[in-house]
Order: sequence, then C-alpha cells, then structure tokens
Amino acid sequence: MAKLYFYFSAMNAGKSTVLLQASYNYRERGMNTMILLPEMDTRFAAGKVTSRIGLSSEAITFNQSDNLFSVVHKEHDAKSIHAVFVDEAQFLTQLQVRQLSDVCDTLDIPVMTYGLRTDFQGHLFEGSEHLLAWSDTLSEIRTICHCGRKATMVLRMDAKGQPVKDGRQIQIGGNERYVSVCRQHFKDGMSVRRDDELPLL
Repeated sequence: MAKLYFYFSAMNAGKSTVLLQASYNYRERGMNTMILLPEMDTRFAAGKVTSRIGLSSEAITFNQSDNLFSVVHKEHDAKSIHAVFVDEAQFLTQLQVRQLSDVCDTLDIPVMTYGLRTDFQGHLFEGSEHLLAWSDTLSEIRTICHCGRKATMVLRMDAKGQPVKDGRQIQIGGNERYVSVCRQHFKDGMSVRRDDELPLL
C-alpha cells in the first residue's frame, strides 16, 4: 500500500531541494512523477518549484478549492504516475489532505508532501495540522538558528528587521521577510518569556 509522507521544517531548510532531488531520482529510473504547487506561492515563476540553490522543475498549480484526488486521477489516466510531490504543503486544506490520502489508498500512488509545520506566531497551519494527523510517515528536515541550535520556529520580520507579532497567517515571502530560529529565540523575539514568568529554582 502506498504511503502519505510529510517532510516538515522551518524556513530555508532545503525542502524544495529535497523534493526536486527525490522527483529526479524517480524520473532517472524511467518513472513518471507529478509535482503540485499551491498557486498562492508567487515567489518564483508561476508553475515552477524552485529551490534556493537554483534547481527547478515544472509543476501543476492548484488552489484551495481544487480536488487533488481528481487532479491526480486525471493525470494518472493519461500516463501512469509513480509518485506525487507537493511543495508548500502547509497551504493544503483539511479536505485536500484527505484527498491526497485517497491517492495513496485508492490509486496506490505514494504522495510526498513538504512544508512548514508552524506559522510566524507558532501556530500550526491547516495543512500541516492534518498532515501530522493523517500521514503514514513524518520526517523533519533540519536547519539551524543563528545561535547554532536546531531551528524549529519562524519569525516574520518587518522592514526594520523587527519581529512581527500580529497579522494574517499567510503572507508569501522569503529571506527578506522570514528567519528560522530555535524555540528560545522565537520566544525572545515574540516577547513571550518575561522575567516574572521564569520558573523558580
């Protein structure tokens, strides 16, 4: 039985690079892959997954109202699909996560999803929440904070380089807007931890 995979990380951990490498490995062996990308991701050329190190590949874009099972089924009918890859999977809806699980369970096609776990306020994205619940396999792609510890959180920065504490959950951006940090520096940036909240020793 095919599996649903969720590879998660903070920003700039190389998720798109890993996705593109995995898709290339399938294609090198003569297998067909399908790459899906939310159309709201406008950082690079439309309809392309692009990594920070310069790798890229054509992708099929989708919006939050699209039925991803139907999208994959149609492509699979035209030519056998051996694996499906989804970039920026945090932008999936709960229903679309269910649809991707149906791709695994009904069409017997493995689905590899790649995305952020939490937003700039430390809350789960809808897609990430349900991928954490529904996936067969969970894997963390690691990156580091400026202090050298593992980065697990993301801060949104304003034009002056100060952390943004409020706003819309989804705001597309890259290095100019987001920075990956460890939990301690996330709390420091969001001013969550105060001296009067420290535990007594």
